[in-house]
Amino acid sequence: MEYNQLNEEEKRVILKKGTEQAFTGEYWDNHKDGTYTCKQCNTPLFSSNAKFDSGTGWPSFDDIIESNVKELPDADGRRIEIICANCGGHLGHVFKGERLTQKSTRYCVNSVSLNFNSEA
Repeated sequence: MEYNQLNEEEKRVILKKGTEQAFTGEYWDNHKDGTYTCKQCNTPLFSSNAKFDSGTGWPSFDDIIESNVKELPDADGRRIEIICANCGGHLGHVFKGERLTQKSTRYCVNSVSLNFNSEA
């Protein structure tokens, strides 16, 4: 399967499981309607309807699109990593039980792992 070409920062985060600095990503403060897709393979991952302001500096969502996001135990054993179910690209981590939304789930995602398709 052919994937989108990634720059060095995208490779560091998506392929090597890095993290971008908080409050620096393109989408942490995006409030437009649309769909967030995987930067590497264009799979739809999150709807803007599920996005909320968590105050963390990263895009946060309380739901995924279908089963396009997989959860895996992180290498450190303390967190749950989230990856694109299609290509395996690193997206970020999921946190449950924080009670920030009714679903009490926060998918904390690196902006650099995403593209955004606006509905406007």
